Amino acid sequence: MKKLFMVVNEDRFFLSHRKPIALAAREAGYDTVIITKETGHLQEIEKLGFKVINLPINPTGMNLWEDMRTLKFLIGLYQNEKPDIVHHVGLKNILWGGIAAKLTRIKGVVNAVSGLGGLFNKEKLSMTTRGILSAMKFSNHRSGVKVIFQNNDDQDIFLANNVVRPEQIEFTKGSGINLEEYSYVDEPTDGTINIIFTARMVKEKGIIDLIEAAKILRTQYEGNIKFLLCGRLTPNKSGITEEYLHKHCDGKYICWLGERNDVKQLLEKSHIMAFPSYYREGVPKSLIEASAIGRPIITCDSVGCRDVVDDGINGFLIKPKNPQILADKLEILINDKALRRKMGEKAREKAEHEFSIQTVIDTHLKIYNQLSK
Repeated sequence: MKKLFMVVNEDRFFLSHRKPIALAAREAGYDTVIITKETGHLQEIEKLGFKVINLPINPTGMNLWEDMRTLKFLIGLYQNEKPDIVHHVGLKNILWGGIAAKLTRIKGVVNAVSGLGGLFNKEKLSMTTRGILSAMKFSNHRSGVKVIFQNNDDQDIFLANNVVRPEQIEFTKGSGINLEEYSYVDEPTDGTINIIFTARMVKEKGIIDLIEAAKILRTQYEGNIKFLLCGRLTPNKSGITEEYLHKHCDGKYICWLGERNDVKQLLEKSHIMAFPSYYREGVPKSLIEASAIGRPIITCDSVGCRDVVDDGINGFLIKPKNPQILADKLEILINDKALRRKMGEKAREKAEHEFSIQTVIDTHLKIYNQLSK
């Protein structure tokens, strides 16, 4: 039996984004082991029958000492366990896991680029960013390496900097969604129009812009609409503080719900997805979930987000960091139920054609099988 190591930043991200792939790999005959940082969800993974190894990593920080500890751990793990395939998910794991895999001569490597984050948001690449790209070039330039991209923008950066060769590239549009579990649901017909946002409370996700847009609409629409902000706090340096959220969310018109495990039900009770992110996303799972449920989306014309919305068809694309434009587009949808329904139906169609989890699983199994020969 071939041994597959899946290396993911945090246990909760594995459960939300990679669990179906790991289950399918095990079903296909791979001895699948999950390497991930514990945030309180390791037992949930173990209950699925997977062996889990705790990963010493700081997912968001840039502390060289901590990063060297991660690299040393992965080198030792790969030397001792000798997996046939290692699947690195996320930039940090690709960086340090890729180097560890090359130094320990792992034959099969999958590097899944699930967004490049704030480091790559600037037009001109910094020295740090160029150093990261050079390190990944070192680890990628060999046989037995496949790199999975979720959007063309990230792929273009890697190609332009010779980090990856064209023949190494694979593509999945996001992490996929179970279209049977997330089935189309008509919007609620009674009561308040709910505008939902689901993501970590990070500035670049556009949360401040959404709150400002809500304030613009407050005088005319309070009592008829409600903003539901669903997501956890994060230690990220650009994280929104709990104090800020309590100051600006009154619990009636603007509601911060915190981290929730009933996101699907919240989407079903909502009417509009507002996601003004200018973070360098892969393809946001939040938008894929909203599409599958059948909700119109307002998001930024930014990396990853634009891959989910066809402007004017299943939602609106807007310029980043512009609360007034966001408020204007929200007002259009607030006042036009027929348009919400039409866009919601188109969103569901797009999800069915582009975001099925089965397509993502099939792509991964094909890659694993190629690398394990």
